[in-house]
Amino acid sequence: MPNNRRRLQGRVVRNQMDKTVVVAVETTKRHPLYKKVIRTTKNFKAHDESNQIPVGALVQIVESRPISKTKAWVVESVLAVPEVEA
Repeated sequence: MPNNRRRLQGRVVRNQMDKTVVVAVETTKRHPLYKKVIRTTKNFKAHDESNQIPVGALVQIVESRPISKTKAWVVESVLAVPEVEA
């Protein structure tokens, strides 16, 4: 039986909180009248149990029960980690 929870992909923009990361999810849609492509960005707070995800990482988040007042998403997987310059 598949679960039908929403899953989104985005980039980690902040990881300063304890066990929480802020993920920016960018969506594109076409304007109904002018047909111009509009990009919108929305930030989601997601639970990161390991506290190991760096800023700039591409992650997949999944909807969950409310964990706190503003946090109802959990990091499901890390898709790509930015390279560290030496």
